[in-house]
Parts: sequence; structure tokens; C-alpha cells
Amino acid sequence: MSDKSLSGQLALVTGASRGIGAATAEALAAAGAHVILTARTTKDLEAIEDRIHEAGGSSTIAPLDLTEAESIGRLATAISGRWEKLDIMVLNAAMLGNLGPLQYANPKEFAQIFTLNVSAQQALIAAFDPLLRASTAPRIIGLTSSVAATPRAYWGAYGASKAAFEVLLQSYGLENQNTARMKVAIVDPGATRTAMRAKAYPGEKPETVKDPHVVANEIVELLTQDFVNGHKMRVNSDL
Repeated sequence: MSDKSLSGQLALVTGASRGIGAATAEALAAAGAHVILTARTTKDLEAIEDRIHEAGGSSTIAPLDLTEAESIGRLATAISGRWEKLDIMVLNAAMLGNLGPLQYANPKEFAQIFTLNVSAQQALIAAFDPLLRASTAPRIIGLTSSVAATPRAYWGAYGASKAAFEVLLQSYGLENQNTARMKVAIVDPGATRTAMRAKAYPGEKPETVKDPHVVANEIVELLTQDFVNGHKMRVNSDL
């Protein structure tokens, strides 16, 4: 996008070192936003930041582990010390875990899935609530999966975590739509060429599913519109 429709806005993208998160960060920067990229791997974040800057965009990297709640608090404090508001938050980071019968799920991994996919999301909302409220039009985009609404065999842990995430985010949007003009949207990216997809479908040819930038462009397009709070969409674009 070259019209800079998001110029002057500050965006935070989690899981921004690869896949949909990286593509969304690039698309937001191309639309004029200053993007804060978070993920665990500094080297990967630096590579995305280099691409953004080479394309004329603006960004800041913030390596952190979202499963450490205190790290989220420190990030919010650092950002509030530099910026007065946060306009856009894209909650993309998630953990798939090993797919299999629910009765055989590893308790430790099960807890890790819910820590990242649910608890960390609440921690992000809580930590950045003041900055979001300072925006004249705060928007949150949450990435989900079809298994949140349509249970599938062997996907129980991930599907349940995404269902919980959707309820969490939608509730926050409803609680603040009047006092803070908050709007949230849930985006199901559909079949997309990501590392998570490759893990879930190891025999699938990558070229048979769409590139992450297709999803990223749809997210940015949504953010330029006056969408209804609680909006849900699935990206079914062609390759």
C-alpha cells in the first residue's frame, strides 16, 4: 500500500519475526504507520526491520518472550516513555503445539499453549490499555483459526485456546467501545504459507497455499475502514 493511509499512527505487532506477523508489520509500515515489532528472536526481527527501512518505512524492534508477563509490562513502560498513544495492536503470536488425541496431551505443553495464546494476550491488553485509550480510534486485530469455532479431531488444545482468545478479545472490545471508542476485529487467515501451517500439514506443498502478504494486505485494508466492533472475517483470497 502506497497511499500512507495510516501515517502518524503507532502500531504494535506480536510474532513479527516471520510469517503473517512479519508481513503485517511490513504492510503497516508501507501504509505509513510506525511499527513496533515484537518476537523472541532478535536476528529475525532485525531482518524484518531492515526490509521495512529499505522500503522507506519506519519501525522499532522489541525482542521479548510474551510468556514472561513482566517483560510485557517493561515493554509497555518503555513505549509509553517514548510515545503518547498506541493506535493499532495486532495480536498474532501463538503456539500450535503437537497435534494429537486430547487424552494424551502433554500437561506442560498444554499449559504453555494457554499461557501464550490466552494469558499473554490478556497481559498485553492490560499493559497497553492506557496507551490504547489515549488514541482517538484504538483498534485491535486478533489472529485466530477456524478450529476455534469448528472443533477438529486432534486440534483440541490449540482450538480451545483460540476460542478462549476470541472471547477474551471480543469482551474487551465490548467493555470499552463507548468509553474508549475501542474496536476489535477477529481475522481468520485461512490456509497460509507459514511455519505453523507447515508443522500442521507436513505433506502439503507450500506453493498450494497463499503467501502471508495476502493476509497482511487484508488486515491493513480493514484498518483503513470504519469496521464494526467485533467484526470477524476469513481471508479466502486467491494465490
